[in-house]
Amino acid sequence: MTKKEEIISRFYNNVKGKIPDVSNSNVKHDGKYGHWLENQMGVKLNANNAPDLFGYEMKNQTSSGKISYGDWSASEYIFHGKSNKRNGTNQNFDIDRSKFLKIFGKPNKEKNNRISWSGTPCPTYYLDQTIFGQILKYDQNKNIVITYSYSLDKRPNKKIIVPSNIKQDNLIIAKWLYQDLKKKVEKKFNQKGWFMCKKGSDGSYKSISFGEPLNFKTWLQLFEDGIVFFDSGMYEGNKRPYSQWRSNSSFWYSLVTDEY
Repeated sequence: MTKKEEIISRFYNNVKGKIPDVSNSNVKHDGKYGHWLENQMGVKLNANNAPDLFGYEMKNQTSSGKISYGDWSASEYIFHGKSNKRNGTNQNFDIDRSKFLKIFGKPNKEKNNRISWSGTPCPTYYLDQTIFGQILKYDQNKNIVITYSYSLDKRPNKKIIVPSNIKQDNLIIAKWLYQDLKKKVEKKFNQKGWFMCKKGSDGSYKSISFGEPLNFKTWLQLFEDGIVFFDSGMYEGNKRPYSQWRSNSSFWYSLVTDEY
């Protein structure tokens, strides 16, 4: 039996026709369903950014209509340490994570004004520019960066929010180094490929689909084309960066080569 046949066998024996039982799970949102599926497929939890099973990366159909490549935080943030030399300047911004969120994020009225760097403040797509003066793009070395420009910041109270030493243009506030992202993408998706477990309208699993390996050159082109996008969920009170890189489910489905 090949490794692919073993994966299909596990799906048919442990997943197909079942509705996930997450009644005893404390994990919120879609995560609890992903953990159920991992257990059923025999995927061991790890933080190695490696393929889930036999060289294949496993994806689970989600209710959000978006499927993640990974939760990949930036290689560098403006709040990393007191010196910002890594961002190409000798200026000392002296910004911690909490201050970063206050300057570049937005309070959420529905969550007791908890400040987050997500939604309106943070750009999502390549060359996307927000009213907070932030742009998602490349630098000269093909690193993916988010820059802040005071002149493009449309907030009426920006004079109060933004410190004097931040009132400048093209300031890098987050950077994903080319080599770091290349390693993450290719280690996870450029081995055997990937597979996805898909549900029917009744919520039970109906089929398993496979797709070809994905290299970083292709992934970057998908980013430029607006198919791969950045979905930030960083918020105060939680140390996790929540830096998801995703594509819509419809795109993933278009890559399917065979289904069982």
